[in-house]
Amino acid sequence: VQLQASGGGLVQAGGSLRLSCAASGSTFSSYVMAWYRQAPGKQRELVAVITSGGSTNYADSVKGRFTISRENAKNTVYLQMNSLKPEDTAVYYCNRFPAYGSTSGTLVTVSS
Repeated sequence: VQLQASGGGLVQAGGSLRLSCAASGSTFSSYVMAWYRQAPGKQRELVAVITSGGSTNYADSVKGRFTISRENAKNTVYLQMNSLKPEDTAVYYCNRFPAYGSTSGTLVTVSS
């Protein structure tokens, strides 16, 4: 499956962004999907996971602020990010969980 993340940008602290990830392939609905992020100088970290049935899990750092969702009919997974903080600044990637191959990311910059 090929994945393309979009929706990043520059936002002030406290603001919101919605990331989208479009997938190709007919087996998308069966995959566990996730959002990851990598801040400058840091390792990539897992942000949120969603199963094929819609169960979700979040990193403690984003719990209560971010929401992952999926729309299988559109082969798309989303990440709604609210109450953004400067420490959320990173390149955000979507991928299967566990991650498989490489995918393109989208840059999110949160200004203070």
